[in-house]
Amino acid sequence: MKKSPARKKRHSIFWVTYALAVLAVAVLGALVGLVFGYAIDLPRVDQLPKTRPNIVSYVYADDGRILGQFAMEKRILVSYDQIPKVVKEAVLAAEDAKFFRHAGIDFRRAVITVIRDIFLGERKGFSTLTMQLSKMQFTSPVRSGFQGFKRKVTDMLYAIEIEKNYSKEQIFAFYCNQITMGHGTYGLAAASDFYFRKTLNQLTLAEAATLAGLIQRPEGYSPINRPEQAVNRRNFILRRMYLEGFIDQAALDKATKEPLVVQGSFFDQSPAPYFVEWVRQYLEQKHTTDEIWKSGLKIYTTVDYEMQVAANKAIREGLRKFDRQRRRWSGPVERGLSPQTYAHPAWNQVLLEGQTLPGIVENSTAQQARVRIGRYTALLGPESVSWTGIKKVNQVFKPGDVAMFLVEKINRNERTMQLSLDRIPEAQASLIAIENRTGAIKAMVGGFDFQLSEFNRATQALRQPGSIFKPFTYVAAMESGYSPYDTVLDAPVSFTDGLGRIWAPTNEDEEYKGLIMIQQALYQSRNVPTVRLANALGIQRIIEVAHRFGIKRKLPPYLPVCLGAGEVTLLEVTSAFSTFPNNGVRAEPYFIKRVEDYNGVTLEEHRHRIEEVISPETAGKMVFMLQGVMQRGTAATAIHLAGDRFKRPMGGKTGTTNDFTDSWFVGFTPEMTAGVWAGRDEKKPLGNRVFGATLALPMWIDFMGEAIKDLPVSEFETNYQPSPGTGPTEPEAKPSIPVSTDPIVVEDIKPPT
Repeated sequence: MKKSPARKKRHSIFWVTYALAVLAVAVLGALVGLVFGYAIDLPRVDQLPKTRPNIVSYVYADDGRILGQFAMEKRILVSYDQIPKVVKEAVLAAEDAKFFRHAGIDFRRAVITVIRDIFLGERKGFSTLTMQLSKMQFTSPVRSGFQGFKRKVTDMLYAIEIEKNYSKEQIFAFYCNQITMGHGTYGLAAASDFYFRKTLNQLTLAEAATLAGLIQRPEGYSPINRPEQAVNRRNFILRRMYLEGFIDQAALDKATKEPLVVQGSFFDQSPAPYFVEWVRQYLEQKHTTDEIWKSGLKIYTTVDYEMQVAANKAIREGLRKFDRQRRRWSGPVERGLSPQTYAHPAWNQVLLEGQTLPGIVENSTAQQARVRIGRYTALLGPESVSWTGIKKVNQVFKPGDVAMFLVEKINRNERTMQLSLDRIPEAQASLIAIENRTGAIKAMVGGFDFQLSEFNRATQALRQPGSIFKPFTYVAAMESGYSPYDTVLDAPVSFTDGLGRIWAPTNEDEEYKGLIMIQQALYQSRNVPTVRLANALGIQRIIEVAHRFGIKRKLPPYLPVCLGAGEVTLLEVTSAFSTFPNNGVRAEPYFIKRVEDYNGVTLEEHRHRIEEVISPETAGKMVFMLQGVMQRGTAATAIHLAGDRFKRPMGGKTGTTNDFTDSWFVGFTPEMTAGVWAGRDEKKPLGNRVFGATLALPMWIDFMGEAIKDLPVSEFETNYQPSPGTGPTEPEAKPSIPVSTDPIVVEDIKPPT
């Protein structure tokens, strides 16, 4: 007898129900067994708030803006009350809408998910926020097999325990501080700063939804690397917020149409990378690695943020300009590669505006070239390559060529860039600016690009100072009772050592002016009068003066040292020069004001160290003579062309070494002293007739033009009063320095190598 269709249907339903019941009993039995098995050894969770996660240590500028960070995990801790409502609702809509209505486990969601997994093969999770917190804190991310099942059960047990010990608000805050948000960031607050350069309470609804969308797959929904996926995920979260009643239709429509704009200050994009690294090296002498990288230190420094930005710009643009003037375009770095398959390791990083990166040319015509950098493309016209002197773009590079390009702007939504042809300069440069009165370092640049070279040329490079060293000879002369109006002979002279070797210094212009005033010898940077002065005063006395001014290196006791034959750092020389406008008082340079722990307890604090190096009278004489450098000496032409901003009291000194390997300028106003050095790392010539005024001075002008533009004009505080009618027309005084042109035999003279 055949069974009726209705009976067959009832029979099938019975067996399906029976199978499900057996399965449910089996699962329940397994769960009960696991619960008893793991619950016995379940660690306590009441230590959760005492186990503080790794926190970012921040380096702050003098106005509180962030200069840099040290972090194993980039995280900013926030409390529940510091998380705005829109962010809370976005997270709940994305991950656990019933969080405030369940006790750690959403059983209904769990059963539905298991059934769909078994019968439909879906791999969807049912973890609540509390279970996710358990996974982050106590278990592991394993998902498949028996270990995955075991981990899920353990998460559920932990979730129950966590809910017993903490309030919903505490659990939510723990969760929001722990979650991974991509690109090395942890927690919502750090992600908000990273992606949008905003605090949580500044986020729009769309931005809050974007962050909430990252929680599920941080790299897959990255608004930096995957903007389309990020927008799709964001819009999905917004619809979930609407369905949960968190927002209305108008808010949904507005947020969905909002363009995705990523404009964050990326953690690796510090305006002061060399300075931040210097801070790290200092901290390592006093603090453990865990304190620096994990404990959330607050390091308050002396750097002026805007001056630092100006310093970076002055050095980078100055070196680019010099390089383009001195070197002809020599072509791409590589040729004949496949535009479709070429990839460069530098493209794997987060691409930032201001970087110089390799790009491959996909096609080119006389008027335009298409260039690819990673997933981004750019169109370059003749103006982008004009500095090469070549008018047609396809004569600069052809398809398959790889060249360096400066990233001027990035449109992450459209995957386009604005580029200009660039190259890495052969020369390097450094800059440091110091507040005269306190010794506070206000800006520091250690080279063209920290990513290319971490060597800090402001603090680590030992270079010959050339004529920048000459003021120490004139300080010794002023201390010996001489006046800027006393005279010295500018005429040929030679010296012989004990081995019969002859050294005959010459002036750069190979001319001699006869009897000239001391002030003229300095502001025109004449070598022979300086050597005559040093010989009359004694080279040991010059060296002693230099050491008083903070030059720490041991200098050889040979006469050529007075022309800069020793080695110094830019920091030493700049600090030394700050003594002149500060009435003879040198303030020891410093760069850290104080260091606090995460709770605001001061761990260390700077105390000023000052010392009177020379008398106010001597300082006044030196300021007067060094002002002459700017008014009618080696820096006068450039300063005059710089415009009205430099029509104020200031002094300084250029410096150039033999064979034009080093270019220096150190200058000061009543408030600040800044020094610039430029040269090649391998100590090769910069080029023919590259003086201090050629390369270093223009960069100093560019920096100081920004640094002093808002400062009122002030006078030097000096008690030295120049005689009426000072300058080249001053009546001649009688010769004060030996003027003999006969060879002078001096046993401790060493000819320059």
